[in-house]
Amino acid sequence: MNPRLASVTTALSEITTEAVQRFGPLSVEPLNWKPAAGRWSVAQCLDHLIVIQGLYFPLLDGLARKDPKPSFWEKHSPLSGFFGRFLIRTLDPANTKATKTPAKAEPSGSALDGDIVERFRLHQAELIAHLEALPDDLDLERTIITSPLLGFVTYSLDDALTILVVHGQRHLGQARRVTEAEGFPR
Repeated sequence: MNPRLASVTTALSEITTEAVQRFGPLSVEPLNWKPAAGRWSVAQCLDHLIVIQGLYFPLLDGLARKDPKPSFWEKHSPLSGFFGRFLIRTLDPANTKATKTPAKAEPSGSALDGDIVERFRLHQAELIAHLEALPDDLDLERTIITSPLLGFVTYSLDDALTILVVHGQRHLGQARRVTEAEGFPR
């Protein structure tokens, strides 16, 4: 496997392991507890990652089959590098500024069932399997993709891999802070 892909799958596995260990023992009530109105629960943080990362699956499948036909914008956008760097900085866990989540990536509900941690674990395994299916000779830096959320945003596949990791780390940290908030049901 490509060393870059191996490091990404390792990072995603670490996110999964921490989520399962930290949140797996929680019952439905603490998983759905919110520190304040308009803030997300642990379950919503995990569900958000399932929703948004799942949007990448068709794109990754096409790359694995080696049949994608780059769009005009993917071939010619002068902004791909800018968008990639911008998203990486915005989604980095060190950036504590709240960001607006597009409606397409909102968590699916305010009260989620108790199997959310297991669904997250299975989803992460599926994401890793999609990444492991990518061809070893795929040029991660020169392969430009379109964001599954915003059709005018393009970035390299290499940036997308970084985005997947930092975004997962960001929401894992957010979920961890929920459990550390005053009033969290133990």
